[in-house]
Amino acid sequence: MKNYIQRRNNDEYSLFDEAINNFFRPLFYSEDLDSMKTDIKELDKQYEMEIEMPGFDKKDIAINLEDGYLNVSARKEVKEEKGAANKGNYIKKERTVSCSRSYYVGDLKEEEVKAKYENGVLCLTLPKVNEKKPERKQISID
Repeated sequence: MKNYIQRRNNDEYSLFDEAINNFFRPLFYSEDLDSMKTDIKELDKQYEMEIEMPGFDKKDIAINLEDGYLNVSARKEVKEEKGAANKGNYIKKERTVSCSRSYYVGDLKEEEVKAKYENGVLCLTLPKVNEKKPERKQISID
């Protein structure tokens, strides 16, 4: 989910529209920096999430539930030693790549949550708690 207003049509912006859009856009925002794009589906008995996490292995990903939040993070270290793969005069190159994101999910059947990682996409199945739907009650006016 983006936290700024997006243009709804391709008409030219007015000065007011531009000011409003820039107010809600983060200071140094670039769409290229978006990570962990997420699709969330609500079904009758569960939520299904697909989170894009290309370039990570299954062992690099951590998922936990805490106080109604689903926290997903990934971290990997990339190291290259001097050799044919290195271009230039580098002797050694080290980088850490990481990303994380939290989602408010409320109450779930935590023991039944399932995760699968395939082709750079993390798929989560989050079963809902069986809640009794509130009954509708008519209130009379005195």
